[in-house]
Amino acid sequence: MLPNTPLHRVPRDEMSPSLQAAHDASMKMHNDATFVEVLANTPEMLEWYRKDFYERVFYSGRLPRRMVELVRLRLANVHGCALCNRTDRAAAAQAGITEAEMDALADHANGPFSPSEKAALALADVMVLTNLKGAVTHELHAKLKDHLTDAQMVELGMIMAVLCGMAKFIFAYDLVEKEDYCPFVPANQAAE
Repeated sequence: MLPNTPLHRVPRDEMSPSLQAAHDASMKMHNDATFVEVLANTPEMLEWYRKDFYERVFYSGRLPRRMVELVRLRLANVHGCALCNRTDRAAAAQAGITEAEMDALADHANGPFSPSEKAALALADVMVLTNLKGAVTHELHAKLKDHLTDAQMVELGMIMAVLCGMAKFIFAYDLVEKEDYCPFVPANQAAE
């Protein structure tokens, strides 16, 4: 389902060169640049997301890249963001995650993942927007503690919180194409 946002879309020719590059990359990968066009209304917000969140936190190096790519893709799979799934699969492949591993995320507890990756993916299942009562139990904390420091657990949780918050934002503002199974279809599109 293609996005149908009521927000103003900034035309490409009114964007800065860096936003034009982001627009072009989005068009190339998704044939849609709604996200960039809308965030171009506040370029500093898109800059924060791309530079401060992704470059300074997501790819900080404190957590294994495979791990953060796996949890990001797991969240996108559950949330049903088609744009995110395409982008995140490409990033996961660049991080050395195989197609078979990506396809095994739905049953990650039995999948071909390391114990630390399985613990991180279990945390992702706690964090997803569809798990309204998700909580880090003492049992899950003990599994995570076998592989991560408390500081890494906090960072991983904050990364997932930002990703889940962004998912809510992009669905509420109808900025991305959704998978057929996406549970976050705006009310004005649910009857269509």
